[in-house]
Amino acid sequence: MKEPGIPPDEVQRLSALKSLDVLDTPPEERFDRVTRMAKRMFGVEAALVSLVDENRQWFKSSAGLDATETPRNVSFCGHAILGDDILYIPNALADERFADNPLVTGGPKIRFYAGCPLRAVGGAKVGTLCLVDSAPRDFDQEDKLALHDLASMVEDELSAFQNATTDELTKISNRRGFLQLAAYGLSFCVRHHQPATLAFIDLDRFKPINDNFGHAEGDRALAAFASVMRSSFRSTDLCARLGGDEFVVLLTGANKPEAQAVIDKFSAQLHDYNASARRGYDLAFSYGVEEFQPTAPQSVEALLAAGDAQMYAIKAAKRRH
Repeated sequence: MKEPGIPPDEVQRLSALKSLDVLDTPPEERFDRVTRMAKRMFGVEAALVSLVDENRQWFKSSAGLDATETPRNVSFCGHAILGDDILYIPNALADERFADNPLVTGGPKIRFYAGCPLRAVGGAKVGTLCLVDSAPRDFDQEDKLALHDLASMVEDELSAFQNATTDELTKISNRRGFLQLAAYGLSFCVRHHQPATLAFIDLDRFKPINDNFGHAEGDRALAAFASVMRSSFRSTDLCARLGGDEFVVLLTGANKPEAQAVIDKFSAQLHDYNASARRGYDLAFSYGVEEFQPTAPQSVEALLAAGDAQMYAIKAAKRRH
């Protein structure tokens, strides 16, 4: 068996997948209708919307297959996202990459596979719309065009899903997206006995930017601040704009000192941005940090409230000096 390789843009690809805010969410009719249509149109045993993260392929929608995920190292879709076009396997038993794959030798006894890569906004391949069957099958050019069309429908739905949980101006998660992803991230930390730290961040002197330079420049300042956040924090950290000039970062797997080191890196990169941008003002921020304890877990809302209170106390102290 040949395990799927790692795409050269893996970090960016995983970041794009994470930004969709769709992993481990419940089934939805808008995706299920596509897989039902594909299963019926092609007469296959199963059609899947498969998303490939670090260690698994997870099925956002599955028509005809009971599994919800499989390991990435045995996944057909892990191979499919390495290419730009449909990966077509007429008979897996006759393909040396898959002949002894456990999904071929055991259930669901895959023989036929056709997977069309799904691209997020920006072009990163985050998964596939795929067809599987336990009997070998042909797949002609007309079939490929039809699968491409259905995959485009899934991409449209993924884009709509992302837009509902993404801040349009800064392109990071909005409050809704943060609450959804943070709840999942904290549950993961509890299950795996890992720490997490939340940083509640507020821009300093943002109102004078709007007053002195105009609201368009204020928008540019917010977008620039978020851009530096994306480049400074780790790919596993969840950055979000809560609204106005308030931001938040959840650093999973990091205790308070480790989180402080990442925040210091962000502060240094923001200083470099100010030095090079020279827009007539500097971007600066105040923040409060609250550590999550997996043995006595707090809710996302409780962490936000504690971080917010710390941040405003720090901000008030700055005004007095």
